[in-house]
Amino acid sequence: MDFIFVGDIVNTHGLKGEVRLISDFKFKKEAFKDGMSLYIGKDKKREVIKSYRIHKDYDMLSFEGIRHIEDVLIYKGEPAYINRADLVYEGYLNEDLIGLDVYCNDKKIGHIDSILKTNAHEILVIKNGSKHMVPNLDEFIEKVDLNNKKIYIKYIKGLLNED
Repeated sequence: MDFIFVGDIVNTHGLKGEVRLISDFKFKKEAFKDGMSLYIGKDKKREVIKSYRIHKDYDMLSFEGIRHIEDVLIYKGEPAYINRADLVYEGYLNEDLIGLDVYCNDKKIGHIDSILKTNAHEILVIKNGSKHMVPNLDEFIEKVDLNNKKIYIKYIKGLLNED
């Protein structure tokens, strides 16, 4: 299975076995549906989602067959994952972008080394000797070609560290 990290279970909520998850996963509606499997902890214990709701800054989940807080206390502080094959979504995941070659005006400027998450938006960290940081927004991204492992960014004066 190809696991994708979706967040951390930070606490329980109430007495009926609901958990609080902190997640910035961009396909929450597709991932946290009733009947979807969530894999928890380093051992990836499988739980089936019974319900999902948002409460304040938390994603609240309950699981099939769990009705008591005692049954979910072991998940407190644990990472949560989904199986990529179970997820039906339109677009691409950040994990898909890592390693893609980056082009601007048909010139290769490097590859995506990592993605930083900020409160405002995500930033693509592009490396090739020097480091470039480009916001992952439609205003800066021209095209993402996953089949050919390339991403094209728009030329904007001052966007790239030009030597």
